[in-house]
Amino acid sequence: MAKSRVKMRDHGAESSLYWRRAVIAFMGIVVLMGVLVANLYHLQITEHQTYQTRSNDNRIKVLPVAPTRGLIYDRNGILLAENRPIYSLEITPEQVQDLDQTVDELIALLELDPSVKSRFFTEVRRQRRFTPVVLVNRLDEHQVARFSINQHKYPGAAIEAYLKRFYPYRDTFTHVIGYVARINDKDVARLKEDNKLANYAATRDIGKLGVERYYEDVLHGQTGYQEVEVNNRGRVIRTLKYQPPIPGSDIYLNVDVALQLKAQKLMANRRGAAVIMTPKDGKVLALISSPSYDPNLFVHGISGPEYRALLNNPDRPLINRASQGIYAPASTVKPMLAVMGLNEGAFTPNTRFFGGPYFQIPNTKRKFRDWRRWGHGWMDVYRAIEISADTFFYDLAYRVGIDNINDYMGRFGFGRFSGIDLREEASGTLPSRDWKQARHKQPWYQGDTISVGIGQGYWTATPLQLARATAILVDHGETIHPRLLHGIGGPNGIIPMPISKDAPITLKQDSYWNVALTGMHRVVNGREGTARRAFAGTPYTAAGKSGTAQVFGLAENQQYSHADTKEHLRDNALFIGYAPYEDPEVVVSVVLENAGGGSSNAAPVARSLLDLYMIPDSLPTPDPQEQTDE
Repeated sequence: MAKSRVKMRDHGAESSLYWRRAVIAFMGIVVLMGVLVANLYHLQITEHQTYQTRSNDNRIKVLPVAPTRGLIYDRNGILLAENRPIYSLEITPEQVQDLDQTVDELIALLELDPSVKSRFFTEVRRQRRFTPVVLVNRLDEHQVARFSINQHKYPGAAIEAYLKRFYPYRDTFTHVIGYVARINDKDVARLKEDNKLANYAATRDIGKLGVERYYEDVLHGQTGYQEVEVNNRGRVIRTLKYQPPIPGSDIYLNVDVALQLKAQKLMANRRGAAVIMTPKDGKVLALISSPSYDPNLFVHGISGPEYRALLNNPDRPLINRASQGIYAPASTVKPMLAVMGLNEGAFTPNTRFFGGPYFQIPNTKRKFRDWRRWGHGWMDVYRAIEISADTFFYDLAYRVGIDNINDYMGRFGFGRFSGIDLREEASGTLPSRDWKQARHKQPWYQGDTISVGIGQGYWTATPLQLARATAILVDHGETIHPRLLHGIGGPNGIIPMPISKDAPITLKQDSYWNVALTGMHRVVNGREGTARRAFAGTPYTAAGKSGTAQVFGLAENQQYSHADTKEHLRDNALFIGYAPYEDPEVVVSVVLENAGGGSSNAAPVARSLLDLYMIPDSLPTPDPQEQTDE
């Protein structure tokens, strides 16, 4: 059988296939290389600026630098709020060979609480090893000196200084200046809403109350920054650029330290408030709320027990009684009501009125009794103010009605914010028909009007409103707003704040103002004046009006007894006054809670306050109440 022939491979076909595959592979490589080159061109040329910026962001960090807070001075340049350095001990873990031993030795050296060790190592675990960690804050002078002597033994440990707010007069100006404290979530939300959060990137504290809060934008300043180069682990290598922060502006207040200190002493161990201001320009010279508290407690973070003690204190020291305390104004508003009655034609300066033991609305049985059980007899408006005859003003309120009372007294600032540069203020209550319907779902009755006619019933006001109403009265209707801020410090000196006021009160006859003022002069200087004893012997001529406000209602035939009444239910004592009578320079308002009669309790305090202003030699030398930072 013949053998079959074996075919040989077709080398030509294989060669052709190889070259075709080689060309296709080469073309693929060329295409891929083109894509790579195109991407490199896109990254290196087209998007060069974008990626360079992103690279710099990884290499360069912008660190905010907090500005120095502006200082607060009184009208005479005495410092009321300053920035004091506090010292903290910081340790950089990577620079310490035996961290545990070092911490133990420092605790023993500085006599620290052993619990700081656990807090320190908890913080160490959260931070990178090249980041300094605080071992203890607020070192005293002895601890700083002790560490400084032994610092060479502890490489990696160092004392750093920070500025913190300090109030040298402690509780004297708390309700005026307020305080700063650590920024919380509510503050962050408010700053974010106002588009100010970026300016607080390096700031820990913010104004919480008083002038510190109201003028926060002025006091805070503008945050600066520094550009630093960091490595891939975040360590700062060098500083590339430094933009210094703009410090906050200093502010100067109208308050007088010496006057405030003496006024605080007069109000010591009392619950109440006092306001002293100038009527022509609204400058608040002193504003006292008693009792008060030390604002320095809040600067470093008040402890839970300390805060609860303030919060649960029955005397309520956290309330600014001068601007937030609401009291029945009582007879202090009778001069303003007299101006209304004259302007409305309810009586004339010569009208005679017989004041019996009570007033009675026609065709009713209820009797509204005068403070003097047997009445006052015949009187005109001058004597009605002098002896504070309730029946005269009962009758006036009945004849003019609640609508006129609400209108006129609203112009005197009652029931409204005074316009003072504080956020902590109450508007009080100036009742009206609509107010009662909205609040109590009841119509207004004539009997409601009678009580309002002597500053009681639904009517409430703050001591600040009483001071402003008095200023409006003595200034013949000029409605200037009270102001704490005198001016803002600038490169060329103090920039004064302009006077702010509402539309003036105009009367049919300007002489009506003098009728009320003459009545107030007789209160202090008249033969029957309710405050004549308190102002006896003054080397100047003053005028004023006392008031006694019931805290609870009495039955129709019930007699009030101060001694038999529980302390918190006793009458409030009030007084408004001004001096000198001929050309008023200063007005005062005083409210003493549960003190009794206004003429016997509040008037002597008001007289002493007027003495302080009218007799400058009686003022003490200001002396800050020094206190350690502990």
